[in-house]
Amino acid sequence: MSRRLPPRPHEWIDRETVIPFRFEGSPCEGYAGDVVTSALWAHDVRMVGRSFKYHRPRGTYSLANHDANAMFCTAQRTNLRGDVEPLRPGLDLAAVNTAGGLYADRMRFTGFFSRFLPVGFYYKAFHTPRRLFPLYEKFMRGAAGLGRVNPKGQTPPTPKDYAFCDVAVIGAGPAGIAAALAAADAGAEVLLVEEHAHAGGSLTWQWRGDSDAAELERDLLDRLAKSTRVTLRTGTQAGGCYADHWVALFDEKHLTKLRAQAMVVATGCFEQPAVFQNNDLPGCMLASAAQRLIHQYAVRPFDRGVVLAANAYAYRAALDLLDAGTHVEAVVDLRPQGEQSSLATTVKARGVTVLAGYGIDSAIPGPGDTTVAAVHLCPFDASGTMLRKQGTLIRCDGVAVSVGWAPAAGLLYQAGSRMSYAEHVEQFVPASLPDGLFAAGRVNGIFELADQITDGQRAGHAAAAHAGYPGPAIPASPRHTGPPPSHPYPIFEHPGKKNFVDFDEDIHLADFKHAHQEGYDNIELLKRYTTVGMGPSQGKLANMNAVRILARLNGAGIDATGTTTSRPFHHPVSLGHLAGRRFHPTRTTPIHNAHQLAHAHFMHAGTWLRPEYYRHDTHTREDTILDEAQHVRRAVGMIDVGTLGKIHVRGPDSAAFLERLYTGRFTRQKVGTVRYCLGLDETGVIIEDGVVARCADDHYYVTATSSGAAAFYREMQRWAILWQLDVTLHNATGHLAAMNIAGPDSRRVLQAVSELDLAADAIPYLGVQHGRIADVEARVMRIGFVGELGYEVHVPASFGLHVWNTIMTAGASAGIRPFGVEAQRLLRLEKGHLIVSQDTDALTTPREAGVAWAIGKNKPFFVGQRALQVIDAMIRALDAASAASGGTAGALSNATAAVLRD
Repeated sequence: MSRRLPPRPHEWIDRETVIPFRFEGSPCEGYAGDVVTSALWAHDVRMVGRSFKYHRPRGTYSLANHDANAMFCTAQRTNLRGDVEPLRPGLDLAAVNTAGGLYADRMRFTGFFSRFLPVGFYYKAFHTPRRLFPLYEKFMRGAAGLGRVNPKGQTPPTPKDYAFCDVAVIGAGPAGIAAALAAADAGAEVLLVEEHAHAGGSLTWQWRGDSDAAELERDLLDRLAKSTRVTLRTGTQAGGCYADHWVALFDEKHLTKLRAQAMVVATGCFEQPAVFQNNDLPGCMLASAAQRLIHQYAVRPFDRGVVLAANAYAYRAALDLLDAGTHVEAVVDLRPQGEQSSLATTVKARGVTVLAGYGIDSAIPGPGDTTVAAVHLCPFDASGTMLRKQGTLIRCDGVAVSVGWAPAAGLLYQAGSRMSYAEHVEQFVPASLPDGLFAAGRVNGIFELADQITDGQRAGHAAAAHAGYPGPAIPASPRHTGPPPSHPYPIFEHPGKKNFVDFDEDIHLADFKHAHQEGYDNIELLKRYTTVGMGPSQGKLANMNAVRILARLNGAGIDATGTTTSRPFHHPVSLGHLAGRRFHPTRTTPIHNAHQLAHAHFMHAGTWLRPEYYRHDTHTREDTILDEAQHVRRAVGMIDVGTLGKIHVRGPDSAAFLERLYTGRFTRQKVGTVRYCLGLDETGVIIEDGVVARCADDHYYVTATSSGAAAFYREMQRWAILWQLDVTLHNATGHLAAMNIAGPDSRRVLQAVSELDLAADAIPYLGVQHGRIADVEARVMRIGFVGELGYEVHVPASFGLHVWNTIMTAGASAGIRPFGVEAQRLLRLEKGHLIVSQDTDALTTPREAGVAWAIGKNKPFFVGQRALQVIDAMIRALDAASAASGGTAGALSNATAAVLRD
């Protein structure tokens, strides 16, 4: 870690914990608390990615997750944001958007053909020449998108939860903390949300060198820790704001749906880039990124740097660079008058050259375009035109840019705020806010630290009052005084066409001019044609400059030009978070662990996870399934059928209830016997089947299909209420385990662990007995759905695994083996046993399925009976009409109508 600085106060890293990782195949290491980007920069890895369109080398730029330069993938995950991805042991990272690796990327030659890929080329390629469209389409589909999804990757659980508070404060910088404390002091319950790993905002990087600011930070954080009414959530992003202060919060694992009575947005600003030739080279970065490297991660950004300035904060950054051991070659101030505060005097006293009224014409790349070798500086004339012939070259390995800010106002826009351009700060500020929404700090155009605290307190008191906790009189918001913190046009044209406005999409200044010439003079249309702001960064570093460029091209003001619409999510959110936990919960049987040890390959069966087959190293899937089925036929096998529905029907009217519910007859069923049951809906369609075991005169034990048990149990409850019968229903599906042991040797194996007499005359086919199996109370039914001698054993769920293992041990000498669902289905096909919802559909009747034999004769009523009578009458009428008329269409139609009238 050659660029790591000595320990610094309040650094975010733990030097006691070293974390090894790999990047592009090379071993690296960092410290706990590092993010991927900071760890790589500490190793002097300047190039961390490649751009989307031209595959240009890219390096750290914002270190705040505001750009897409540092995006990585692992074998399991893709599009990891290096600026916020915590360093973890064993990470094996590679850059996304490469073909052949970061350094040998075959797509890097795309830049040579940039003249053939102008802005909007993808639209034009769809039209002419038409014969070349298949070639264009193949190329564009191959190049589109970032990252590759691993279809075999494991989906991590991403549950959702809910949160409620009186006041939600978004952003834990100086203004946000002040707002949260003020609202809490008024009595409100406050949720304070911060997207970064630590609270403090700009206090943790921009103001670290100021002793007064350090004391203020300690005081704010100490009060925050002691407050019992403020809940702080770090590492959490407010991704979208909806009606009635409904806010979507995302952390690493959760989506939280937050409801608040009032809301304070203290999200601050995004530092903005300057546009000059080669402004995307690794080593060109925002001054805030350089300060984050120094103060949060103890990494020296450059050895010899140049600071491009248009405000006082650039001079603070220059002092921080000097303190970190960087030789600052020059502070290049875009303003003719330069900086008038004492900061300029301090910087000059440290031996730094300050060039007022100068700008960067271009950055000179080093070998392979992977570093900055020098910058070409030029003065401006009185009209602001850059005088290139009077330029000078300064050797350096880095450029820190601090020329202005854009408000992080996505949530404000989404909530319905109206923004207007304020020339005294050269940025958009809220002009009107919806009821219950308040803005504070830099997003509100307030930049001085003391003013941010005051503005935060104002917003916190106002939010608490709106939530029903009135406090002191609410003062007006402070107003920024002094020079604007943002330059009105930090954009300098260069004929080289590598002066990028949008780093995500590789859109340079000339692209905007060409789009404007083609008639795209509206900001929304320009956005869609050029795709500015449509990349992973969602325009955080590009949209403000795009508005300025279009305003100048149109000869209009910023307010007249307007901004693009901000929609959720203002920052990319993983699809896993949006999908959340699976909405179809997966259930496992009590015997699941035994299946895992037996190398089961699982499948989803409704809500259940069941063994499809048991893997064999030398067999294919098909051969394994066939072998399992043959083994049941020849010897003995056992299958877990604990997924079957298991329902107790008790009470004086239990027989009458089943008579009405199913098509068969159960009133005269003998105790100790089992009967097949078939359930229909009112239209005569098959919806369920199973078996009914009569355990006592007023007690029946009913099984149902695995996938339909829950729905049919609800149907049973509905009919019991409608018919007002004296029955009690108990769904014991989850309380009981069940297994079916089948095959010629099944009786001998089961008898070895049973106290019951399992002889053919003691428990005949379709018989049921109660006794002890493996010293556990069990219900044993002699039934077989796999075409062989078989027994179904039902035991309490807590004993299911014990009984399974005991039977497997007892049957070892007979060669007992588990078999899966596919083998069972193969065997049941040979027997002709029906599987509802697989062999039937939403229109299948008993006659069509070949199970009309299961309909009891002369029954006065069962569910679906009337529909079956209509269908049978229609069939008879149609048969008669066909026989009488030779099958003419008119006669058949008349016969159908007559049946329906009856």
